[in-house]
Amino acid sequence: MLSLFPGIDLFGRGFEEEGFSVVRGPDPLFGGDIRAFHVPPGRFDGVFGGPPCPDFSKARRSAPTGYGLEMIREFERVVCESRPDWWLMENVPGVPDLHIDGYSHQRIDLNAREVGLDQNRHRHFQFGHRDGLVITVPRGPKSTTFQPCCVASEGAQMGRRDWEKFCGLQGLTQAPSLDQLTLSARYRAVGNGVPVNMARALARAILRASSPDAVRLCGCGCGRPVEGKAIYAIPACRKRVQRRSVTDLVQLAVGGSL
Repeated sequence: MLSLFPGIDLFGRGFEEEGFSVVRGPDPLFGGDIRAFHVPPGRFDGVFGGPPCPDFSKARRSAPTGYGLEMIREFERVVCESRPDWWLMENVPGVPDLHIDGYSHQRIDLNAREVGLDQNRHRHFQFGHRDGLVITVPRGPKSTTFQPCCVASEGAQMGRRDWEKFCGLQGLTQAPSLDQLTLSARYRAVGNGVPVNMARALARAILRASSPDAVRLCGCGCGRPVEGKAIYAIPACRKRVQRRSVTDLVQLAVGGSL
């Protein structure tokens, strides 16, 4: 597998723990630039990664810079060059859809609390498969006692959680030393990563990818399977669709595009 925008690559670590062999692409943390990175076709079975998300985040305090869309285009370019069987992109829920010619498209939202972590971290994934296969992510009940989301800026905040606790909430059983980085940079490197448990759940789902004819998915796009005459997996899924419908009507009323 090829891991893009890896940083210290918690995403890749989760895949490795499920038996995948991961090659890491360039990252600014180590002086690399994806714009100068090219991959010959046929070398990788899958490509995954999380392009920078600040431009699409609700926590953004300034206008989008355009860098986020540029990096998504670079992700798409590498997929098109390498032509893997599948691709998986991680970002925040506000990221636009990424449709890549020759691949199916699936959006999945996942919370760290659903995969055994005591952290309220909501992340968004998009998956595409050359043969149209779909994935369903196994989810456990959400923990009722949990910590706030681990954010990249926590290292610069007063009252930050200690290093071992912060890393544990991101699914690391042992906190890395990262002695070559400043304290704030260490928190940023871990806080920017996909929680390891979340990555492992997605890796297992990809190993069990199935034909869309073999499974019926929730109408909200969460990736949960549904049975019988059900359209939505849980009540929150129906509410999510209703909120989207209201947003679409508002956009139409003000002349926006859908």
